[in-house]
Amino acid sequence: MQILMKTPDVCAATGMKRPTLYEHMAKGTFIRPVKLAPKLAVWPKDEVAQINAARVRGATDDQIRALVIELTEARKNCV
Repeated sequence: MQILMKTPDVCAATGMKRPTLYEHMAKGTFIRPVKLAPKLAVWPKDEVAQINAARVRGATDDQIRALVIELTEARKNCV
């Protein structure tokens, strides 16, 4: 079962404020949310954890962009 996080939870987990989170999404260095309803966007907790782990490891922005692409593609295979 996938645990989903709302924006405040993602901000708390990453240490980013909401505008910074959306800046990272625009740059491709953070995953975009899953829209469950017109006003409900969530992120899978494991994807947020993978991005955080990459940052802790010292991954470059290019490496994180590659991870974001990989995570986004993996969503297409979710059942």
